[in-house]
Amino acid sequence: MSKRRVVILGSTGSIGESALKVARDIPERMEIVGLAAGKNAARLAEQVREFSPKAAALGDSSSAEIPHPSFTCPLHFGEAGLIELATLPEADLVLISIVGTAGLRPALAAIEAGKDIAVASKEILVMAGETIMTAARKRGVKVLPVDSEHNAIFQCLEGRSSDQVRRIILTASGGPFRQKPAAELASVTPEQALKHPTWNMGAKITVDSATLFNKGLEMIEARWLFDVEMARVDVVVHPQSIVHSMVEFVDNSILAQLSATDMCFPIQYAVTWPERLPNRLPPLDFAALGALTFEPPRCADFPALDLARWAGETGGTLPAVLNAANEIAVAAFLERRCSFPAIWQTVERVMKTHTLIAHATLEEILAADQWARTCASELMNKPCETLSTTA
Repeated sequence: MSKRRVVILGSTGSIGESALKVARDIPERMEIVGLAAGKNAARLAEQVREFSPKAAALGDSSSAEIPHPSFTCPLHFGEAGLIELATLPEADLVLISIVGTAGLRPALAAIEAGKDIAVASKEILVMAGETIMTAARKRGVKVLPVDSEHNAIFQCLEGRSSDQVRRIILTASGGPFRQKPAAELASVTPEQALKHPTWNMGAKITVDSATLFNKGLEMIEARWLFDVEMARVDVVVHPQSIVHSMVEFVDNSILAQLSATDMCFPIQYAVTWPERLPNRLPPLDFAALGALTFEPPRCADFPALDLARWAGETGGTLPAVLNAANEIAVAAFLERRCSFPAIWQTVERVMKTHTLIAHATLEEILAADQWARTCASELMNKPCETLSTTA
């Protein structure tokens, strides 16, 4: 197999930095041809000097108005700049690891340009899974999952059709509050929520892991990536984060994918698929692990999974509303403007207020996203009473 020429959108974040580690590890198979960051021009300039891409971009359009370190390649700005990189003629794979909705239009542009995409940004498939997967099938390009859970499922399926699948089983670490009594959740602080037991991630996704919204979003992703109904997507808590996910087939057999907790594993597989290559990543030592344990999620105490199932089963604009309201509520929690339980309470209130649009266009999805952000922001200024957790 020839070398993959890769554009990384979100190169200065944790996923982007891990992808560059992979590029250093397998230079004969992975060439960086484009790098894009949000605002971190200094780190982006360092990456450009090391990897010599054809072009770079800063997604924040206001960055064009301020001085930047010298770049040794053309530098683009804003959404147009991200699209410029996503459609580079030299690229054959675009890794999208931009947090939030900023990666949606670049992802569609890459697909329309005939590029395979590797998806690490949950929002793309949560908000517009139907649109993305339909476009990919029409253009004959691959949508390769980079999230450790979805990459694990991808490996377990190995091309098998969805009609052979009884259940997709996503594993969840359970976050830092897996064993905390429900009565104590209201007093949780941002510092406590940011202490993830197994993964080193950004603040927003770490809080999502604590609320289990991260796993809820992954349920919706799995529904679209693997063409299964939400009823066939389950979650089990696995505190060691060694089994990254499992697939149960119709013959009652279960396949699981295991590896150490390092995002370089799924990134490398997305780049080298369908081949596997040696690397310098740590192998598993089962004797040292000792035991792998599993338990059911506490849905009554952490309602995010039920809210995500409701959104995924309903479809249309509701998943975008769930995602946007959660982003606003998490930001408020990190700024100490609301309690930890108020995150899912706010999301539920916004979802119940929303007027659904089924089979929405991209513009309708983006409009629902903006509406939900406004609605959630307004609710942050009101008392957040205890709500039921069923739709």
